[in-house]
Formats: sequence, C-alpha cells, structure tokens
Amino acid sequence: MLVIGLMSGTSVDGIDAALVEIQGSTTDLQVRLLAGDTYAYPPELRQKILDVCAGAALTMAELADLDESIAECFADAALRVQSGTERAELIGSHGQTVFHRPPPAVGQSVGENSHARPLGYSQQIGRGAVIAHRTGINTIDNFRSADIAAGGQGAPLVPKTDAYLLGDNKAHLCVQNIGGIGNCTYLPPLAAGDWEEKVLGWDTGPGNSLIDLAVTELSGGRHTYDANGAWAARGQVDRELVDRWLQQDYFLTPPPKSTGRELFGRAYLQNCRRDGAHLSDTDFMATITDLTAASIADSYRRFLPQLPDRVLLCGGGAQNGFLRQRLQEHLPKAAILTTDEVGLNGNFKEAIAFAILAYWRWQSIPGNLPAVTGACAKMLLGDLHLAFV
Repeated sequence: MLVIGLMSGTSVDGIDAALVEIQGSTTDLQVRLLAGDTYAYPPELRQKILDVCAGAALTMAELADLDESIAECFADAALRVQSGTERAELIGSHGQTVFHRPPPAVGQSVGENSHARPLGYSQQIGRGAVIAHRTGINTIDNFRSADIAAGGQGAPLVPKTDAYLLGDNKAHLCVQNIGGIGNCTYLPPLAAGDWEEKVLGWDTGPGNSLIDLAVTELSGGRHTYDANGAWAARGQVDRELVDRWLQQDYFLTPPPKSTGRELFGRAYLQNCRRDGAHLSDTDFMATITDLTAASIADSYRRFLPQLPDRVLLCGGGAQNGFLRQRLQEHLPKAAILTTDEVGLNGNFKEAIAFAILAYWRWQSIPGNLPAVTGACAKMLLGDLHLAFV
C-alpha cells in the first residue's frame, strides 16, 4: 500500500512529507521510502503558529482560518511529494501541534473536588477533512485523542513504529528524536521475552526549541538555528548551571510523561537567560545546547533499566555536530549513531511513523503502547476522513 505521512513538529520548520510503500503488519512490517521532502510554511503563517504556541489569543474565527490554512499547506505537501505515476491510497497527517497539556502525574494534586484523575488535552490543527477533500485521498488525522481518552499522554506515539523498524536481536537501543522537543524510545533486545511490553518511551525535554529561540534572540532575528552547532562549539559549557537546570520538576518526574513549547518555550528561555546573565552569548549558546544533551543522558540514567549500547539519533538535532559531541561526552560508553546509518532516513522518520500509524489504523491494528503513554488500553489511533471524488 502506498501511504503518505505528513508531520510538522514543535520546531515549526515546515511540513515533512514522506511517500512510502508499506507491506505486512507488525513483526513482518516492511517499509520503503519512495520520496520525501520538506515544504516550508509561508513566513507569516509560521510566525502565527509560533505566536499561538507561545500563548497568543485567537478568536474562534481566527482559529478556524488558521486550521484551514495549515490544512491547505498539508494537502499541498501531499500532492507535491507524489510523482506522476505513483498515487497514494492513504494519508496519515499528524497536523500541527499548537497546545499540549498532559494529564497530571500520578500523585500530583488535582484539586479537592476531583474524584478521578483528569484527562490530558492535545490540539493538532490542519483539518483532515480538508486534506482528504483537496487531495482526493482518504486521510487519517487526530492520532493522539484516542490514547488521551484512555488516560494516556497522547505522546510519544512513535515508539511502536520504532520497535518494529529498528529493534535489534541482542543490543539495547535508544532511538532519540531531537526535534523541537526531544523524545526517546528504549528498545530491549528482540530476543527478550515479551519484548514489546518492555519498550519504553517519553519526552526527554527540550530538543532544538531552546537552542533555536536563543539563536533567534541573540542574533536579533538574523538566524533561526545554529548550523552544525558552530556558534555553541566556540563557547564553554557552565556545567554547574546545567546541573541546576536539571533539578527542574519535569526532568525529575518519572515516565509516562510528555511536554511541549508550553513548558520549554520563550518564558523558560528567559528564566535560563537570567540564570546565565554572567555568561557571554557564546558561552550561553554552549550551555543551553548542553542542557538538551545532558537532559537526554540524565533521563536515561534515571529511568532506563540499563544504559543503551547504541543511541540512534534522528530529527534536526542529529545534524548539530556540537550537540552530538556533548551527548557522546554524557554517554561515553554508548555508540552514538544516526538512524540513517542503520537504514532509516532520519529526516523523514517521524513522517514515516505517521504513515505507518495510518496504515495500522486502516488495518484495525492498535498504534499506541500503554507502557509508554500511560493509557489503560491499546487503542486504534486516528480519525478517518473519506475522500469523495
């Protein structure tokens, strides 16, 4: 089956579109990437999305317009990624996350009048019905809501796809995506009994979000990211400051857990800037970059049954040489690789994952892992929008 996966993450860099051929189901899953590209949002639309993620208020009419503008961009990406002779039969669209509020952690106070643990809430916009109508292709979206309805975080959702694409018979692996937010999947050896039940995953904290915000602020808007970590590489890391930041509640909270720009956004960066007022801009860039690497390694030490033999990086942060160097220093015994080095395109891995999740939904195969998200049951993920042509 030919399926398109569409994904725009918390960095809001653009829409990743992957056209893939999928066969099998789970243990016999086979995926071949036929085409992939990233399509930038128009600058004004990207800025509006970032403003909304930062808490800007919208009227319902403005929200409707934004929802449809994003959907039009997603539909355009789906149409453009297909060649003239290869037409997809299904689209899996993650949409654009503009708000994410996970359920409170177990034991966290939820108010005197609460008789049950409240559900989380996550909003991805970019209407699947519009995508299906514009492309003429059946579309599945709203992947997070079923897991959230079952008491889960609704994130991360890629660990099950990681497990069936990247698992190793003998090695303990971590697949670490570094987008705007970092998320990991821990994969025990496939030879272990009940290995799927032992897969773990959570959002590790900031990925590129704080780094990109810092670059934008410190460069006066001339740059929006630190290419290959070149700016940060010229500085010195304030390790005492990083250790202090790692005492923040999110880093100490055990999984299941998820987060977003609601926590690791502009306000968080401003607090970091105040803490690092004694640092030069270059040293601050080195230190805020190290926070991402240190938070990943710290979470492995706190929450994994053992440290991984190999870490497979993907997402934009995998291309940041200084960030990768810092992660290697924090995990000296692990081999730090990219998913490309083991045969899975790291730039489009998340888009591929949502193509697979859509394929599983079409086949009535649950897509979540309750041990990862905290849901009470395995769930079919996504809402189906049929195309009428």
